Amino acid sequence: MADGPSQEENGLKNHTIRVGTRKSQLARIQTDSVVQMLQERHPHLCFEIVAMSTTGDKILDTALSKIGEKSLFTKELENALERNEVDLVVHSLKDLPTTLPPGFTIGAVCKRENPHDAVVFHPKYSGKTLDSLPDKSVIGTSSLRRAAQLKRKFPQLEFRDIRGNLNTRLRKLDEKEDFSAIILAAAGLRRMGWDSRIGQILSPTDCLYAVGQGALAVEVRARDQEVLELVSIVHDAETGLRCIAERAFMKRLEGGCSVPVAVSTTMKDSQLYLTGAVYSLDGAESLQETMQTSVDFPQEDADGPNDDMQHVGIGAKTAPHQARQAAEKLGVGLAELLLSQGAGQILTVARQLNEAREPAGPALGTNGKAVPQPPCPNVA
Repeated sequence: MADGPSQEENGLKNHTIRVGTRKSQLARIQTDSVVQMLQERHPHLCFEIVAMSTTGDKILDTALSKIGEKSLFTKELENALERNEVDLVVHSLKDLPTTLPPGFTIGAVCKRENPHDAVVFHPKYSGKTLDSLPDKSVIGTSSLRRAAQLKRKFPQLEFRDIRGNLNTRLRKLDEKEDFSAIILAAAGLRRMGWDSRIGQILSPTDCLYAVGQGALAVEVRARDQEVLELVSIVHDAETGLRCIAERAFMKRLEGGCSVPVAVSTTMKDSQLYLTGAVYSLDGAESLQETMQTSVDFPQEDADGPNDDMQHVGIGAKTAPHQARQAAEKLGVGLAELLLSQGAGQILTVARQLNEAREPAGPALGTNGKAVPQPPCPNVA
């Protein structure tokens, strides 16, 4: 890399780069990590973090799967981006819907942290695992995906909703006797520096993870070429391809937090492997398949054909267009395979049963109709 400012830095050198984020401690830590990477690669630029509260941050007493809103943790941030109040926004990728509002794109997906789910146990059960807990132990999770899979794997346990940010959930676990354990994303716990609280990491055989889980996304204005070039340096090509496949799978299934949909992806020898599954709410019914595709394609010139094409919202271009296209086709193909086996009926029933549970309340004025959802809008 040259010592002096790059071309895009020359265009932005008199402009402080404003970075939007949520106010939660985890969101700030995640945003700080992205800003640090950008600052290291663009030392001539200044960055300012602009924190704000979102709808999802304000509704703490309702299970996320019951809230009929597709942008719980992103709408206010995108409004600020549209009004040019910020230049880019850092999100947990799983908070972002598979179809972004017009004019926005994901300019970078950072290298993924551990995407698996983790179990945090009540102090009196330290050293236990889920299968060694007493029968009828109550496990806290507001994720239909986690609950459906774990009910299937551990039928002797009971599952109950738990809301709040990471700090709030851990406090509810430690200070009360309501829960024997709670399920959280390993990535969030590690970013908070709470590795010691992880009592068990759930492998894909126990619990497939949420679409995009563990990955951070940098959302920008699609026509802001200078900022697109600026953030491209923190994009991780492998993570991007894996998440394109996952998001395409989710989009084709029309899934979200109101239905149990789960994935797992790996990359080996230029082959991208995608495992996807759908479940009934109680976990009794499920469909799961794995498909793979080659992503070994030569990199095109920057001005090559279809260079501006987005793939389920991801516009970062460090991987060849043909590889991004193959990843998207893999996700769509796997979804269509499951749909041909009856996934649509399983998800329809799951959605109807979820809507028939206790009402979400008037917080968002929901109308009970299914709406496009983020992969899994969750703070952890």
